[in-house]
Amino acid sequence: MTTTKLNYWNQTWSLDESQCPCDVHFVEYLRHKQVRGAAIFHFGTGNHHIVGLGAAADGAGNAVLGITASPQEYDDYMELLIGNPRLGHTYKAYFGDIYQLDPRLLPAFDYVTLFHVGEFRTPENDSYGALTDLEMTLLLADKVKPGGEILFYSGSFAYDKAQVVAADLVKLRPFDPAGSYRTLEIYRKRAT
Repeated sequence: MTTTKLNYWNQTWSLDESQCPCDVHFVEYLRHKQVRGAAIFHFGTGNHHIVGLGAAADGAGNAVLGITASPQEYDDYMELLIGNPRLGHTYKAYFGDIYQLDPRLLPAFDYVTLFHVGEFRTPENDSYGALTDLEMTLLLADKVKPGGEILFYSGSFAYDKAQVVAADLVKLRPFDPAGSYRTLEIYRKRAT
């Protein structure tokens, strides 16, 4: 009998803005729009956890639920929280496979960052019935509040896959392209 293991990332991502500025650009975007009190889902925390740290800075009161498939990044989150327990009020990160999301466990979001769509999903995910990139995106799209946004990263090495997912998102859900901010491509959910 073959044992199936979780498809996880056995590395960590330290902040390197010259190579991957999407998290920095997202925090800037929130400040630019003067977003306050928003609920944010963030795919790929990095060991820097800049979205979780930055979204609540300056009294903005934004709350972030982040997911990482890197045990090291999750360990870094735990250390960050131990050293700064107040952060736990607005930033929760968990370890897992984003392709195993269960909509029953998710609240409504104002913003969803899908900067890494297409980068990590492999046939290994299929071995335990994980969602596809599109299925995961649609599941999260259904959790976005009217007027809320899903953002993709145009600098991703898998951006061609993300573009296909974004095009299907527009066809299958009430989302429209809403421009860009630096390296981020924005899709806004129509108000009902």
